[in-house]
Amino acid sequence: QVQLVESGGGLVQSGGSLRLSCEVSGGSLDRHDIGWFRQAPGKEYREGVSWIRSSSSRTDYAEPVLGRFTTSTDNAKNTVYLQMDDLKPDDTAIYYCAARRYRPYYDVFNGEEYDFWGQGTQVTVSS
Repeated sequence: QVQLVESGGGLVQSGGSLRLSCEVSGGSLDRHDIGWFRQAPGKEYREGVSWIRSSSSRTDYAEPVLGRFTTSTDNAKNTVYLQMDDLKPDDTAIYYCAARRYRPYYDVFNGEEYDFWGQGTQVTVSS
């Protein structure tokens, strides 16, 4: 059973930066894609933010965060990061990391395609 634990959330002013971490246990980053998702206040769905496959260093980003967010991995620590720069109030949400076993590239921002989820970490951006 793969377990994921997020950390690094907090309160930051608009234009600031945060780095989220997702520590993965019970599974290898060599066999699992990792996605970051977020759920904004009052929204019922989780929006896909980024995706990474560590074996190829391939990444993908949702349009709202393109150019501002960067995801990366440290395989030695079995940890995935989400560097968030130039944060905006609209980025306020609970951020989750999720894992899915390697499969062909499709629906990387669809939460239903992921098998394991962390508990989430709150990010609040003040204006």
